[in-house]
Order: sequence, then C-alpha cells, then structure tokens
Amino acid sequence: MKPASTIWFMQCQNPGCGLRFPLDRAEFKGTYCPRCGGELQPSVPALPQSQPTAHPPANIQSLSGILDNIRSAQNVGALFRTADGAGLQKLWLCGITPNPAENAQIAKTALGAEQTVSWEYAPSTLELAEALKAEGVIILALEAAPASTSVFSYVPPIGDKAIALVVGSEPAGVDPAVLALADAVLSLPMAGSKGSLNVAVAFGIAVYFLRFGVWA
Repeated sequence: MKPASTIWFMQCQNPGCGLRFPLDRAEFKGTYCPRCGGELQPSVPALPQSQPTAHPPANIQSLSGILDNIRSAQNVGALFRTADGAGLQKLWLCGITPNPAENAQIAKTALGAEQTVSWEYAPSTLELAEALKAEGVIILALEAAPASTSVFSYVPPIGDKAIALVVGSEPAGVDPAVLALADAVLSLPMAGSKGSLNVAVAFGIAVYFLRFGVWA
C-alpha cells in the first residue's frame, strides 16, 4: 500500500451522482468525477495498513501446499500470496501447474510472494504424495467428496509432524489416486447454491484454519 498521505477517498460533489472512491493523488489529480464529470473533493486519507503486534501461535509448524494441476496462472499467483501470508514452508507445483520462472502472469496476483515462498516442480502429484508420505508427511486433500470431513472439524495430530495440503483444478478436482492415499480428505461446508469455492479462496480458508484455528 502506498503512503496514506497520497491516497485519499474522493467524493463527487454532484448530489445526483455521489460516487466515492480511493485515488492516489500523487499519480492522478482527481479533478473530475469519472462517473458524471462533476467536481471531486478529497474526503479522508486512507489509513496505513499495519499488522497487529501479537499473532496467535501457529498450530502446525511445517505446512506445505501441493497444487495438483492448477491451470490458471492467476489462481497460482493468489495461492502464492496466501502461502506467504499463512507462513507455509513450500509450494509444490505439479503437472501442468504454471510456475513463476516460466509464466509472468503469476506475479500479477502473487504481488512478490512468488519470490518469498519456496517452490518446487513435480511432474506427478501422485508420485510426489507417495514420496512425501513415505517420509512421514501427513497428506491432506481438500476436496468436496462424499466421505470428506469438514476442515473445521478436523484436528491435526499433535506433535511436530509435517503436513502437506493438496488442492486440485476446479474442473477435475484432486487426482482420485491421491485422494485414495491421503490421510484425510477435507472439505468446506457450502450453505448456498454452489457446490464449491474458487480454489485459491478455498485453499486460503483451509490453510489459515489449519495454521491458526482454535480447536476444542
């Protein structure tokens, strides 16, 4: 976020319009309303963004993400940003999932997180999951499957075991062979007419709950 002194919420002075929106006055003068052409006046400066001084303790010290054939570069970028925010150890980019070294579109939604989050490519999600499980990593899959457990009901094993969360592409979901070997299949409750969320949104909800959720 730019310094708060340069970003203001502007107010259109035309009573018939009333448009109100943020504008970086260091880059744009903001003299005329983009909706009606009326006069604009600065109302209040944007507040500076800052993190709280105290964070809740992380439940899981080693949590990684496995992206199973996520085709959209924009989604991959959003997943990188979430991984950075939640403090994930690593992202595994599998199959046809694009990577930051080859696809510049990822940076548009990652906003620099593609440079702060460790990542590695694997051609097969199944082979990767098998190898990680053999090393003692707990494999969780996020999938709306009939026998899945709500992520909000799942309690990870106590201890310092590493966990990897697998998410799949929106058309196909997680590879069924990966679901079969997963230690648990988790899902998000859906109260509306749709059966699933965008993969980046769902991943964000799940990893933040796994990392910082409060369990009874």
